[in-house]
Amino acid sequence: MDEDVEEPKDFVKITHNRLSADEVSQLVTSPSCGAVSLFIGTTRNTFEGKKVVRLEYESYIPMAEMEIKKIFADVRQQWLHVKHLAVHHRLGLVPVSEASVVIAVSSPHRSDSLDAVKYCINKLKATVPIWKKEVYEEESYKWKENKECFWKNQDEV
Repeated sequence: MDEDVEEPKDFVKITHNRLSADEVSQLVTSPSCGAVSLFIGTTRNTFEGKKVVRLEYESYIPMAEMEIKKIFADVRQQWLHVKHLAVHHRLGLVPVSEASVVIAVSSPHRSDSLDAVKYCINKLKATVPIWKKEVYEEESYKWKENKECFWKNQDEV
């Protein structure tokens, strides 16, 4: 009888260092899983007709880590077959085309990992205290609120 004895693991990293999709993918890879779904959020070079030269991220790290762990708990309740979860988020300056967030989820079958990775990024953008400043070519900038942000629509509740 070949039982899966590998315990599910959660990985959270908030860093000023450049992110590696390969590193995050390897963290969640498991012999019992046929699927690893990966989301990589990168800095794009335009927003509403303005040329973006970089993003700058700030966070209250202990609270951000706690909120990400809550997301993991939600995932584990909704997708019982998810094996490993990982979220790495970059702080500080993130140039165009570089990753600001990498999320990976493994599961025996693709549907659970694909659904869970989408849930993770949407929930992260809505609830995790990480703030983004877009810096434009003309050296102007704008602090951005995520459209999904839960406190934005409190008056509507």
